[in-house]
Amino acid sequence: MSDDTVERVAAALLYEGYMLYPYRPSSVKNRQRFNFGVVYPETYSTLQGGVEPSAMRTECLVLGDDDTVIDAKARFLHLAVRTTDGADPPWQEAVEREVPLTADHIGDLLRGPRRTRFSFPASESVEGDVRRNQSRLDGEADVRARAVGDGSFVVSVRLANVSAWTAADGGTRENVLPRSLVSAHTILRVRGGEFVSLLEPPEALRAQAAECRNEGVWPVIVGEEGSRDTMLSSPIIVYDYPRIAPESAGDLFDATEIDEILSLRIMTLTDEEKSEIRRSDERARLLLERTESLAAEQMMKLHGTMRPVQPTEAS
Repeated sequence: MSDDTVERVAAALLYEGYMLYPYRPSSVKNRQRFNFGVVYPETYSTLQGGVEPSAMRTECLVLGDDDTVIDAKARFLHLAVRTTDGADPPWQEAVEREVPLTADHIGDLLRGPRRTRFSFPASESVEGDVRRNQSRLDGEADVRARAVGDGSFVVSVRLANVSAWTAADGGTRENVLPRSLVSAHTILRVRGGEFVSLLEPPEALRAQAAECRNEGVWPVIVGEEGSRDTMLSSPIIVYDYPRIAPESAGDLFDATEIDEILSLRIMTLTDEEKSEIRRSDERARLLLERTESLAAEQMMKLHGTMRPVQPTEAS
């Protein structure tokens, strides 16, 4: 699978639930957003009794040797609070962040973890009557490996939020989200080895696969069927080798395989509702304009597609 295709799948999961139909801030569904993969500041997590996590952990099974190379990166959304001088309420927009974590040999990771600390500073910008504020974000990640058999290793990535936060900053979820890693996930690649599916591990590797402990995420293999060099670990459970349907005109933030019904529903929105969408969020505005410009042939493609199904061998 090409890097572009991997990124498309990852982006679809990154923005899952970003804004739901009918894509208006005033709708009930959009009053509590960002419900997947939120990694909160540790102090907030402690105050919540650990119910809201301050870290996520990915563990996956790799076949290789000491010279096998693991390359990992973390991706998440960093929220910015947008306010206007008009009557529109504050709105949280998303900025994509990416952090390279490691490109080390397994032999090196066996001797000790590779720790990466990262920080994104607070910022403020003003465009006309629109003001955007971003809080500082601080995090750290540990990548390590342990042997679980001859030529098999568990590779672990722990991503933690160490941003400063106190109750005085505002104890509501809306106040703490700008200091959180939102829709956090990791992408791992292997060179000189291969990943093992945790959904369907070979019988001979079931015990080693069971050694993997994942917290808040689930890793699946991405790529062409049969390839085993890339693993996507996200807070949304999908099968191995997930794909974006080629008929899809773009992300609708509202699950997959329902492009047609969402597109038709968007076209029924009133002018007033569409105006609210355009004012509220740039991604929602682009979604609306893309849907309104769909040609008849594109709509027909969304109606249904027959794909070949390979017969399975009788057991």
